[in-house]
Amino acid sequence: MTQVEARPPAGDTVRNVDATGENSGVRTKGLGGNSVGLTGGAVIGISTVAPVYCLTSTLGPTVGEVGLQMPAIFLAGFLPMLLVAFAYRELNRAVPDCGTSFTWSVKAFGPKVGWMCGWGLLVATVVVLSNLAGVATSFFWLTAGEITGSPSIAALDDNKAVHILTTLAFVAAATVVSYRGITATKWLQYALVGLQLVVIVLFAGMAVTQAGEVAGSLSFSWSWMDPFAVDSFAAFTAGLSLSIFIYWGWDTCLSVNEESVGSARTPGRAALLAIVVIVSSYLMVAVAVQMYAGVGAEGLGLGNPETSDNVFAALAAPIMGSGLGILLFVAVLASAAASLQTTFIPVARTALAMSTYEAFPPAFSKVHPVHKTPGRATVVAGVATGVFYSVMTLVSENVLVDTIYALGLMICFYYSITAFACVWFFRRDLTRSVRHLFVRGILPGLGGLMLTAVFVQTLTDMWDPAYGSGSSVLGVGSVFVIGIGLLLAGVVLMAVMHRRSPAFFRGEVLTKETPALLAED
Repeated sequence: MTQVEARPPAGDTVRNVDATGENSGVRTKGLGGNSVGLTGGAVIGISTVAPVYCLTSTLGPTVGEVGLQMPAIFLAGFLPMLLVAFAYRELNRAVPDCGTSFTWSVKAFGPKVGWMCGWGLLVATVVVLSNLAGVATSFFWLTAGEITGSPSIAALDDNKAVHILTTLAFVAAATVVSYRGITATKWLQYALVGLQLVVIVLFAGMAVTQAGEVAGSLSFSWSWMDPFAVDSFAAFTAGLSLSIFIYWGWDTCLSVNEESVGSARTPGRAALLAIVVIVSSYLMVAVAVQMYAGVGAEGLGLGNPETSDNVFAALAAPIMGSGLGILLFVAVLASAAASLQTTFIPVARTALAMSTYEAFPPAFSKVHPVHKTPGRATVVAGVATGVFYSVMTLVSENVLVDTIYALGLMICFYYSITAFACVWFFRRDLTRSVRHLFVRGILPGLGGLMLTAVFVQTLTDMWDPAYGSGSSVLGVGSVFVIGIGLLLAGVVLMAVMHRRSPAFFRGEVLTKETPALLAED
């Protein structure tokens, strides 16, 4: 199908003017504008995070690390995300560009740092896509088995060929929906996110009302909210790493900034709204299940290793009954499928931006003339996801598991660079007002420092072969090898692009700059 190039003709730099009146130096890309409002953007952000899927896979491991302080750890993980969200909002106001972290870090720190920041986002997103597709497949067959009452149907997920083919079908369907445009994405997400939120509110309410009816139930205590009550710093950082992962994806709101109504302000507000809804959902469910099941290692206890990987599968029927319990399986399936579809948004638009600014091959700068989406980048992301998941599943499931564990490294990497980019980009503007000092300097800087600390601690923990699947390479944990290997692969690819596109790396295409003092908001 014919597509149009977003890259301007040679020698012709197309520029936008930002909301402050400054010439932002960014190029137009041909995306469909005025397609997403505040609610639509927030829904896309919530969908990408996949709250129901994250909860069912994270509640058990988090309790295993920090016990009763699980709600406190969820709050602790929320703090750096909130602080980084201020950085995203302020940078988007000055430079609304779908390249987000890539574009902003180039303008703050130059082409090389910006390229690696974009690479971190791309790698994290592709790995998440493959994981989400696998989860959607597992819950598809589990739900089908529950509905039909047939264990043999549920067991189809254990058939490797069936599992891979079903996963590829989910990836293909998500690719098609993303390819067809942001409006189709938005309306599908309203339905899927609405279903998720309704079901988890119902689940949490029923859990609280039935608390005390099973062995191990607990009465609510405000001490659960105290992060300083965690037994050790190692346990705290391990829990925090899990907590940060379950917030990943809210920044998708910013990836659609060029397609939003009021591109300078709406995406940032949508991101903050999405984060508030997500943390509220997490705290509500965490407190409810802790009251109902407790944190014991037997029976329905959240610390039971036999059920920790999928807490909702164990609690659905006891809390909601066999009939309503199926709704929880459907919600997890909807959560994974919805996130699979929206997660294509940031990877495709980051690749589009990098190509438009000549940091990636020109083929990725093609925008569909009708759907106004980065069609080529979307299709390539879908193919890469399908190939990656299929190969990893066939070769070694341990490698697939360890790749997912390495995600936290990628997330902290590009989020922290973006936070520091905000501080540096606005450095001449920080003394203009108390507000500017805090929302463009102190708060993003603190968020960046917190994520950097988690990055360093995660690197240290990954060195141990016991981290992740327990595999090792020459005595070094395979999670460490994979995480560092993915970053080094980016360095190699950057060197290749440096030879193919020297103008970008000389800073001639997307300039490193500090804006003049910006107008008061």
